Amino acid sequence: MATQQENPTVSISPLLSKLVRQSTGDIKSHEWATANDIAAAITLIFTNELDADHRSSLLTILHALKRDRESLVLAKCGQAMRKAAAQVDQKALRRIIRSRGRKEGSYRGGCCDLVGTGGDGWSTFNVSTTASIVASSLVLISKHGNRASSSTSGSADLLQAIRPRAPVIEAVTAEVLPSVYEKSNYAFLFAPTFHPGMRHVAATRKKLPFRTIFNLLGPLANPIEGNIEARIVGVPELELGLTFAEALKENKARKGMVVCGEEQLDEISCAGRTHCWRLVERPNPAFRGPRDEEDEDFTTSDEEGGPRTIVDIENFTLEPSDFGLQPHPLSEVSPGKLPEENAEKLMQLLRNELPRDDPILDFVLLNTAALFVIAGICDSGTSDMSHGDDGKVIRETGPGGLRWKEGVRRARWAIESGQALASLERYIEASHTATGQ
Repeated sequence: MATQQENPTVSISPLLSKLVRQSTGDIKSHEWATANDIAAAITLIFTNELDADHRSSLLTILHALKRDRESLVLAKCGQAMRKAAAQVDQKALRRIIRSRGRKEGSYRGGCCDLVGTGGDGWSTFNVSTTASIVASSLVLISKHGNRASSSTSGSADLLQAIRPRAPVIEAVTAEVLPSVYEKSNYAFLFAPTFHPGMRHVAATRKKLPFRTIFNLLGPLANPIEGNIEARIVGVPELELGLTFAEALKENKARKGMVVCGEEQLDEISCAGRTHCWRLVERPNPAFRGPRDEEDEDFTTSDEEGGPRTIVDIENFTLEPSDFGLQPHPLSEVSPGKLPEENAEKLMQLLRNELPRDDPILDFVLLNTAALFVIAGICDSGTSDMSHGDDGKVIRETGPGGLRWKEGVRRARWAIESGQALASLERYIEASHTATGQ
């Protein structure tokens, strides 16, 4: 007896026909399939309403036409992916964030993410995951990640290899996430737990000989998007930099930076130049509405002059010297090791056991510092982190008019004071509490 599908299948032949006609030039651009059309079809994958042939055809033609690299398509598909995700009680989470977030400078105490698309081919040390842990000493972190797909050690693999006690990453579900933040500045949002609909496309993706749109959507699909205040997003190709910045802006992000190392690296490079596209929030001179942004139901109408702030995109480059650090060739931070080896290096770093000029330490400092800068805590004219903080703010500015060296000072403090390690331990404990262990 044949196994019945969870849902009846839906035909997207009209959409596929439009896309094919676009590929042959047999349709005018204003008649092309829209980003909303494509996102609606992607939604059918999450609900298991597309058969295998339609799934494969859709992903293939989006790739062939490069529609999967358009900012609006990525933004709309990211929205669809978040809508299909396990839903977090955003208001409950917001209340906890407001009670626990430590405001400083222009950082308002919200959650931050540090994430790359992957696929750069370098297989470096797990720098974004390590940097996110270090950063959680001063900002709330919502690290969205998965197991490795193109490298030897993904973010989930690294966390699960921590000894002597690893976090229970599967235990942090949408239901318990607010309670995790009651105890911890850090939470890892394991993609299979929060995006169960992705299982319907796993087999199709394995069969296709190219990276699909789903290899790009992760950084745009954080399940608590509405509570993300700032983020660093790494992309593996320069031509994707502005695309991702525009997609983030389309998704109403107000504070963030997209980065791509000169070597086509989806991190801030420790070897040389990194290209950056920064989202900058500015006051909207046309705004005429209420000014109380603390109101969680704060809104404004078109009659009041539009939103309270507007977002621009600025482009500049960074080098290790802008952070006060020496460059290191990527060969010194890659190829990445097995998760167990990387986890041991992570713990050595958090225990402050690495030499002060260790390449991996500098790699982590660069990326942690950047998140501190983009979050806004380095804008502060004072510093009172306690636990050995000398309070000497580095006011020197670099590219973008920002205090990159002050970010490094704070990142070093997080490690040398033991606060980064303490933050990881609180997250591990919170994840075990969520399981009742």
